[in-house]
Amino acid sequence: MEINQFALYQLKNVPENRDIRFRSYETLQKNQIQIRYGNYEQKYLGRMLPADTPGSIRERFDRQPPRKFHGHSISVSDVLVLNHAGEVTAYYVEKEGFTVIAGFIRNGSSGALVSYDTTDFHIEGKEGSWLAYDSIIIDGKEFFLMEHMEYGRSAAGVVLDEKGKVVVDQVCHEFDETVKKQIREYLNPVPAVPEPEKQKPPMENWQKYYENGEYLRSAEMTEEQNYNMIDGRMNNLPSKPRKIGKRISVLDRLHLKQAEIERRSGKSAPQMAVTEDMERRRK
Repeated sequence: MEINQFALYQLKNVPENRDIRFRSYETLQKNQIQIRYGNYEQKYLGRMLPADTPGSIRERFDRQPPRKFHGHSISVSDVLVLNHAGEVTAYYVEKEGFTVIAGFIRNGSSGALVSYDTTDFHIEGKEGSWLAYDSIIIDGKEFFLMEHMEYGRSAAGVVLDEKGKVVVDQVCHEFDETVKKQIREYLNPVPAVPEPEKQKPPMENWQKYYENGEYLRSAEMTEEQNYNMIDGRMNNLPSKPRKIGKRISVLDRLHLKQAEIERRSGKSAPQMAVTEDMERRRK
């Protein structure tokens, strides 16, 4: 069925169904008679209204049956199946009210490991044997509430998917809203949002000194005016030569001379010193 639709199922008019027609759910349970989909036929399929419930659908059929409906009036032993937002629930019609029944609509996957008839099932990480006690269909997929075969409902249940994977653990209140929410989160996981890349905080000159490595530190130390200029950039000359009285300081003149030599030769002062030393050794 499509999302937000309902279907009405009534027992087939055959002799085999004579003993179960118009019988209450409690009577069938006492006689150990299972409610099987194969005994029913779909009599109507329609769109659900936003506020529809099994009771409102039954009242609407009693008041004015749809033109395309060719079955008898909704009675005991009929089954209403509601598909609301992908969640499928089957209701057995009683004289007054409804009883939710499990396993009426099956997914029928050929690769399913767990079904509504599963017993003596071993769950990884759990002790003992388990059986499928209840089931629910959400977004077209069937999930099974497993009950411990020895401790019964005194032990917390487990919800498995068709492949036997644990979807919800420690279930104490069957398929309540909390469990349904966890199943939907399992079906529609929220994609992980990557953490924003952390910006590297600005460093002081002394921090850059240690991060540049020994070789670069040594090279800078031969060129910079003082240690607070060691920041990862070679040859940090002052924008304007500093003057002592009317004269330019000797250190600034030295740096300006080095800069001029580097500009003409295309080599840094340390590189030139290394080249000259290699030439002397060759001689």
